[in-house]
Amino acid sequence: MNNENNIEFPTLKERDKNGDIDMEVLNETIEYIRPAVQADGGDIKLASVKDGVVNIDMLGACQGCPLSIATLKSGIERILIDKVPGVVEVIAT
Repeated sequence: MNNENNIEFPTLKERDKNGDIDMEVLNETIEYIRPAVQADGGDIKLASVKDGVVNIDMLGACQGCPLSIATLKSGIERILIDKVPGVVEVIAT
């Protein structure tokens, strides 16, 4: 097998699970994400933050949508972990 075409994906940065989350940065990042979710008839709202876990309320069309978990994990969580130090996971209520 030829290794020339192998793609090396970057690994996620190590996060301090006990690190404090800057709430201003978190709220700004959520506001950055919201228009994309709203464009599909849904919305998101910050519910709580504890020990690096961000709990998001999925609203509107997102409630009951089978793709909302994919949106949450592959979109919202990825962005929040990347942009907001201290975030280790995002869950929805």
